[in-house]
Amino acid sequence: MSRLLIDGYNLIGILHRDLKKARQELIETLINYRKKKGHDITVVFDGYKTGPGMETVEYYGGVRVIYSGVSEKADDVIKRILKTEKLFWIVITSDRDIEKEAWKENCVPVSSSLFSEILNGEEYYFEHAKGVTLSKKEKAILRAVSKL
Repeated sequence: MSRLLIDGYNLIGILHRDLKKARQELIETLINYRKKKGHDITVVFDGYKTGPGMETVEYYGGVRVIYSGVSEKADDVIKRILKTEKLFWIVITSDRDIEKEAWKENCVPVSSSLFSEILNGEEYYFEHAKGVTLSKKEKAILRAVSKL
């Protein structure tokens, strides 16, 4: 079992007419993924524009869903979680600032596009040229992906 910290809207993308529906579909997908894999999943969304104004935490099928408050964006909440919870997270995002914060807090970022492929049941194969040495970060990412 791994702990996943997901940048929700980063994973969904912005090309949706009905963001609320896309968000609900992602949560349902994560619930099913959790049932299959057993991971501890936290997904964070911006809630400051449409939410109640304060940070909220809800649980659906064992998935922790956080909506940021009026004074924070989801990115800020994710960074705060990384700094305060001091757990080993696999952080699902393609945001460079969050990726840097994840590495700084000894966690491993995995790109949203790669995780999306994994959620859709696509196999991830890593090939590299013979004689090419992987960096420590590349090896860490491969270990994290193998757990997903």
